[in-house]
Amino acid sequence: MSCGKPHETDCDEVLEEVWLFLDHECDQGRRELLEKHLDECSPCLEQFGIEEHLKVLLKSKCGGDHAPETLKQRLRDKIRETVTEHREQA
Repeated sequence: MSCGKPHETDCDEVLEEVWLFLDHECDQGRRELLEKHLDECSPCLEQFGIEEHLKVLLKSKCGGDHAPETLKQRLRDKIRETVTEHREQA
């Protein structure tokens, strides 16, 4: 996805990392770049809002249980793989 406007950080790159951003799993410098992009880019901010609401919904429905670290890593790996495949197809 791209909004067609020039940004320091590409829209696809931001959306790939939105879960890392939401989970506070990226370093402060990267977080600041992502925040800046979200402040400038309405389409990405809208997508971010959807992802944020999904995270809240999942948290409320999972009863506060924490997923095992191995599951989290497998999910991260699969998401990265899917995004890479999608990017190669586009």
